Amino acid sequence: MSAEIGALLLADARLPTGAHAHSAGLEPALLAGMGDEDVPRYIEARLHTVGLVEAAAAVLALRAARTDPAGLGDVQDALLARMPSAPARSASELLGRGLLRLARHLWPDHPAVVAAGSLDSPPLRPVALGVVAAAVDMDDAQVARASLYDDAQTVTAAALKLLPVDPADATGWVLHAAPTVEATVVRAVATTDPASLPARTAPLVEQYSLDHAARSRRIFVA
Repeated sequence: MSAEIGALLLADARLPTGAHAHSAGLEPALLAGMGDEDVPRYIEARLHTVGLVEAAAAVLALRAARTDPAGLGDVQDALLARMPSAPARSASELLGRGLLRLARHLWPDHPAVVAAGSLDSPPLRPVALGVVAAAVDMDDAQVARASLYDDAQTVTAAALKLLPVDPADATGWVLHAAPTVEATVVRAVATTDPASLPARTAPLVEQYSLDHAARSRRIFVA
């Protein structure tokens, strides 16, 4: 499989990883009172914070998967330290499990796939994303871009279920965010090791995730 096809695979909403059950925090944000008109700014805010951290972690995981799969544990630990919300960690683990299940089915003998399955805790989504990227020979920028696109696209896909929005407008949100995605790719690729992983967070997104976990009626996991 070529790296280009691999990148398209990871950008495909039909990928069987369970991502359709997640809204990237949009559902709890709307329940907390965020207006429909604020969704584009919400996408941008996530790209600058959560998106940057996760894209950089995916890049580090890809590099470890290529050269020393045992290093995936260091990336996992650094990322866990930058995810203060337990529900957010749980959601990332669910997505990571889905990606690892896919990787085990397609590349069961790949050293990084084996190593990811031996971590002390289930691989978080960016770590599993880096492992899959290594299996399909993607480069650093490709995996960072895939991570960021997936975050933005998850928000817009959820918006179509939660809001009275025209699908064309939702598509426009992703296109409008493209310059931020590309600028963030550059920052993610510049990350050199787990210790220098960005530690940006969005406090309201973290609080929304905590509130959402306590709700008995919801459409999305997170």
